[in-house]
Amino acid sequence: MQRNRRSFLALAGVGALTAACGSNTGRQGTAPPSTAYSAGPPPSDAPKVTLQQWYHAYGEDGVQEAVKRYAASYPGATVNVRWNPGDYDSKIVTALQNSAVPDVFEAQVKIDWVRQNQVVSLDDVIAPVRNDFSPAVLAAQTVEGKVYGIPQAVDTQVLFYRKSLLQAAGVQPPQTVDELIDAAAKLSKDGVKGFFAGNDGGVGVLTGPLLWSAGLDYLKNGNREVGFDDPRAATALAKLHTLNANGSLLLGAPADWSDPGAFIDGLAAMQWTGLWNVPKIRQAFDDDFGVLPFPRLDGTGAPSVPVGAYGAMVNAKSAHVAEAKAFVKWLWVDKTDDQLEFATKFGFHVPARQSLVGQAGSLASGPAADAARFVRENGHLVGGPVWTQQANTALSDAVAKIAKEGADPVAQTKTAVEVAQSELKRLFG
Repeated sequence: MQRNRRSFLALAGVGALTAACGSNTGRQGTAPPSTAYSAGPPPSDAPKVTLQQWYHAYGEDGVQEAVKRYAASYPGATVNVRWNPGDYDSKIVTALQNSAVPDVFEAQVKIDWVRQNQVVSLDDVIAPVRNDFSPAVLAAQTVEGKVYGIPQAVDTQVLFYRKSLLQAAGVQPPQTVDELIDAAAKLSKDGVKGFFAGNDGGVGVLTGPLLWSAGLDYLKNGNREVGFDDPRAATALAKLHTLNANGSLLLGAPADWSDPGAFIDGLAAMQWTGLWNVPKIRQAFDDDFGVLPFPRLDGTGAPSVPVGAYGAMVNAKSAHVAEAKAFVKWLWVDKTDDQLEFATKFGFHVPARQSLVGQAGSLASGPAADAARFVRENGHLVGGPVWTQQANTALSDAVAKIAKEGADPVAQTKTAVEVAQSELKRLFG
């Protein structure tokens, strides 16, 4: 199965972007990933080494040819690119446990990879441009203050709405969660539902935005404390039950939230979906659509969008760590022209470097420019490297019971908090 970059966020939901961090086994590797490895190029008189670089199988036309072209043009080593169809994430986990290959790969860091000395810190590589990445994008590659991946390109999700349908119904683009609920109800008429956020009623993709709408997060204080151990979490999550109970949500759509079909086919007046769908939606409606971040809960909350970005990483077991770091620096720090092409020529994405966003013609105006601004001003990481699969499952189950069954939001949130606290204790003691 090939995945385009949308699948990276399509998996996000309630934190699967960074799930499956595993357990802290306490095992020690041969050498800790540290900045002791040089990020500089090999001596000019040294023979070229061969590096193995892995990507998952992007579904967008031209990506494979482009990354092979980048690798072939690198002067410091021979870089062989491997394209990985199928379950790429499992392949990486297995490779890091058992092999010196790949030398360079794309992923989001997991805390156990750091604890088990499977990946190399790239603080020295990213140092010259570190401030060029938004905090949310960089957080996906950071564990306990150290950066282990150089972000490559950013995906996000936004609220698409039909301008003409809102105008006909006398509805303003919603700025609060209650306004979103009210708008969805008023727009549900004549065979059109007001809002589509997935066939699970928004459980998969709106949990993070609802927490952020209340000014909360999955974790806080350096990822050492649960971020939603607060009465406002239950208040925010209860709003999803209101949406599910009042008949304004589209359910049973032919395709799920990551596909724009429901919106384009007129099944819903608003849809929460990915930035990658801008070209298709523009083709269908010209300028009769706009985009918004997920609205704030109230006056003390904030609007939000989720951000996700794979990063280029180095295998600590590589026989050529210094050379691998030098290649990562060349491609993902120095070669800004290739970085811009990678983000904007194949599909529809935002460059990871903020200085490159202004050079992207596709993001210069209209809804695309709005979405790029949301990434900069309202971006949040879903979960993060310390947010484990166990914590994610507990929160997802709680939100599903609240939204679909009308379960007590206070009790369900408390259960999820307890599991997340237990996971943090396991990780940090």
